[in-house]
Amino acid sequence: MLSVKNVVMMKMKKQKKAASRVVPFLRQAAYYFDKGNNYYRQNKMAKALLFFNKTVEVDPGNSLYHYNLACILSRMGYLERANKIFSRIVNQMDPTLTDCYFLMAVNHGLMDELEKARFYLNMYLQLAPDGEMVEDAEELLFALNEEEFISTGALEEAGEAPRVSLCAEEEEILCRYREDEAMRRFLWQSLYHENTQLVERAIRLYGFLREAGGERNLKEFVRNPWIKQRMRIQALLELKNMGVRGLLTVYMDGALREIDLGYYPLLPPRWLGQWQEVLNLALTNMQRSNSYDELFYEDAQAIWIDYINNIYPRAPGIKKKESWAAALEYALARYHFLDLTQKKLADQYGVSTASISTHYREFNRILNIEHRAYHNILRYLAQREPD
Repeated sequence: MLSVKNVVMMKMKKQKKAASRVVPFLRQAAYYFDKGNNYYRQNKMAKALLFFNKTVEVDPGNSLYHYNLACILSRMGYLERANKIFSRIVNQMDPTLTDCYFLMAVNHGLMDELEKARFYLNMYLQLAPDGEMVEDAEELLFALNEEEFISTGALEEAGEAPRVSLCAEEEEILCRYREDEAMRRFLWQSLYHENTQLVERAIRLYGFLREAGGERNLKEFVRNPWIKQRMRIQALLELKNMGVRGLLTVYMDGALREIDLGYYPLLPPRWLGQWQEVLNLALTNMQRSNSYDELFYEDAQAIWIDYINNIYPRAPGIKKKESWAAALEYALARYHFLDLTQKKLADQYGVSTASISTHYREFNRILNIEHRAYHNILRYLAQREPD
């Protein structure tokens, strides 16, 4: 019969044996990583992928292991799967790994999703203005914009030398513009449309019509107090490219002001650290709730960046980052019709409901969240299949 002492000794031996199995297992993440790198250098992608997958299984909290896994998936052509991992890294693991935005842009470009590629390139340039791939991002963004056009010599016959080429549809619009009143009205309405892509296209087309009303309409556009500042800057750039010089009346900082277009700096806003801190707070609180999927994290970023771009060159007066972050999450909830109250968010962020309400009203005033949410739900209902 075993004594109590013998029983205790046997249990201790079993625990020691179990521990000896656990400790090497935890160390195997680095082992798998090294093996994966070796196979990667030998261009044996399938085996490298196998070991990189093992690294994230053994150490799922290591963002660099996830990053390397996404990189090899991109190399092997699994672009959508790679982008999901890149998105999870910056939204839920480590927002400082901004290279993920550049790589997501490249993958979207390879999938011919050019708008998404532009979005993530701009994200990268704003969040990492001193990043290692800034030049590559700028060149790629330029190439994507150029890809929208095809070569044409139609404008030379009209006495206007083209700066860039046009697609066939745009060439048709310009040919009809001078003779068709309905087309002139359509282009003018597009300039003030709520769809920013339509506005951008109208601005670009007016750039080819300096003597036929293009300069006049763009000058009127930049005076309008109700347009987005980002679109105003694009119109000013177009006027500058058209050769317009001298003083120009522009609405900015709440009033009409005279600027010299030859010297006025037309630069996008430099992303400030406090802006990123607000976004990080919101994303971190969203992660704690475990009720958002990746689409919501991207929408939260889009709302915040769109807000900054629209009020530029002004900057939000951020006295308490938690209040702005709570208002940002509330704006996201309102846009998606989520059941989330200001009181609940106030408790989570440790702020007052009044401060959330104040900042949300600012979001809604600038971005028209309520109106966009209404149209968002209408689109959702229209796309639902009947029962």
